[in-house]
Amino acid sequence: MARQSTERVERATSTSVNRRIEAEIMASIEYHMAYPDEIDQRLKELEEEWDIERVLQANASALAFLGTALGLLSGRRWLLLPAAVSAFLFQHATQGWCPPLPVLRRLGFRTAHEIAQEYYALKAIRGDFAEVKAGADNAEAALVAVGLRKGRKKKG
Repeated sequence: MARQSTERVERATSTSVNRRIEAEIMASIEYHMAYPDEIDQRLKELEEEWDIERVLQANASALAFLGTALGLLSGRRWLLLPAAVSAFLFQHATQGWCPPLPVLRRLGFRTAHEIAQEYYALKAIRGDFAEVKAGADNAEAALVAVGLRKGRKKKG
């Protein structure tokens, strides 16, 4: 069975880079515990953050398009670029690693899982899960807490 992409990317990343990313997440959480009024802004930033998969896909498609266009306009040798990019993207899909991955991770691009860790820790600090309790009646509250549903305004 294939590993989830979060596991594959983290396993394919050097320990020092993974530790740095983990330390940055922890630093953000500790900072926002001290300054909870800034949590809303940080959550918005996290919702906009591109994860490593999106960055790889965007870069691969841009390079493939560029190589194809140059191949049509400047010579067939440029068609090697989209071929190489496609091979790298396939390698990433199957192994969780490709040549651009170490560079992008060192630049600070995180997995969706790493982004979600910070996001949900901040929501917990803010108290979003306080009203979620076990039981079927609170399924809606749980969905609201994790952002899958919009909260309804309370009457009163």
